[in-house]
Amino acid sequence: MRYSGFRVIKEALTGHKGWQPAWRDPEPQPHYDIVVVGGGGHGLATAYYLARKFSQHRVAVIEKGWIGGGNVGRNTTIIRSNYLLDGNEPFYEFSLKLWEGLEQDFNFNAMISQRGILNLIHSDAQRDAFIRRGNAMLLNGADAELLSTAQIKARYPFLNVDDARFPIKGGLAQHRGGTVRHDAVAWGYARGADSRGVDIIQNCEVTGFRINDGKCLGVETTRGFIGAGKVGCAVAGSSGRLMALAGMRLPIESHVLQAFVSEGLKPILPGVVTFGAGHFYVSQSDKGGLVFGGDIDGYNSYSQRGNLPVVEDVCEGGMAIFPMIGRARLLRMWGGIMDMSMDGSPIIDRTHIDGLYFNGGWCYGGFKATPASGYCFAHLLTHDTPHPVAGAYRFDRFEKGLMIDEKGVGAQPNLH
Repeated sequence: MRYSGFRVIKEALTGHKGWQPAWRDPEPQPHYDIVVVGGGGHGLATAYYLARKFSQHRVAVIEKGWIGGGNVGRNTTIIRSNYLLDGNEPFYEFSLKLWEGLEQDFNFNAMISQRGILNLIHSDAQRDAFIRRGNAMLLNGADAELLSTAQIKARYPFLNVDDARFPIKGGLAQHRGGTVRHDAVAWGYARGADSRGVDIIQNCEVTGFRINDGKCLGVETTRGFIGAGKVGCAVAGSSGRLMALAGMRLPIESHVLQAFVSEGLKPILPGVVTFGAGHFYVSQSDKGGLVFGGDIDGYNSYSQRGNLPVVEDVCEGGMAIFPMIGRARLLRMWGGIMDMSMDGSPIIDRTHIDGLYFNGGWCYGGFKATPASGYCFAHLLTHDTPHPVAGAYRFDRFEKGLMIDEKGVGAQPNLH
């Protein structure tokens, strides 16, 4: 079934009796050409592009829980491509371009809103760094504009531009950035993959890999053995535990990242704003709630809930630039498990085991990277060679000293 305005009108006039399930709930087959472990945004996008772009039709996605129950439904929904380094900026710009055509591509309303993102500047040194970043963005085909304090005050009159500790001296804006409805991304990719023959198998946890003579033959699951020509793993914060089943130790740590939503408010925030003197970012959802977040918890954890010190830190950052946020009531908060790599950049690569592939280490950048991550992982699974924009995301970059250290804090995952 294709969705359209005419379909909505027809169903409204006929009692909404013609809607069909968005995707099937099939039993796993004994063997697939490609099995993707992980039914989050990246895994579903991988399966979708395998079928849509690379003509792979015997594909399955295996998810231990339900579609949309992981990080794809536990994030602050921001999309952007305002990166600096050559290893990152082309990739995220490719992802943003895929976002711009995504709803038409998979025939689903993902509520993509390119409302813009503004990174605030609080010092002269930070202005120099953002000018460099903006030029790097322009060189890679992205949009970037340096805004003055007066321009920011006109667009965001509620910001505390004259704060004694953190005066706002300008900002770097990317007008094509914005937000997307996170759940709809999972549903749209799942529906698009299913319509092209991909089996989406929920409540099916991987308990091991069947590896003979250095080759992966498939996965052991709670619903039996599933054979596969190739196995791709994209499970975010569970990457370390999953790949340990194949005898691998990854250069990744798992940390909790908290996010928050306030009560519904009238429209007050036209775009996404990030605090330049601390880690705080905020946007307003279509329901009116302020969606915001900050730093990860500083210790390793597999828990999907955070702690009060981070709540305090995030609220302090919000109050510093956005004083009126102190009058809003917090509606809910939640935590997602981040797979933090040693240099803060992802990995999309083959493993040393023939037929076993890995996609992970996304740190904070997982949601915004969803389309490009899926596309590039599908390219790798099909051709056994990395996509040009993901050529730097290799395991051996740590061995060769070719780290992509976007934040410049070294090999300390909790600081990225």
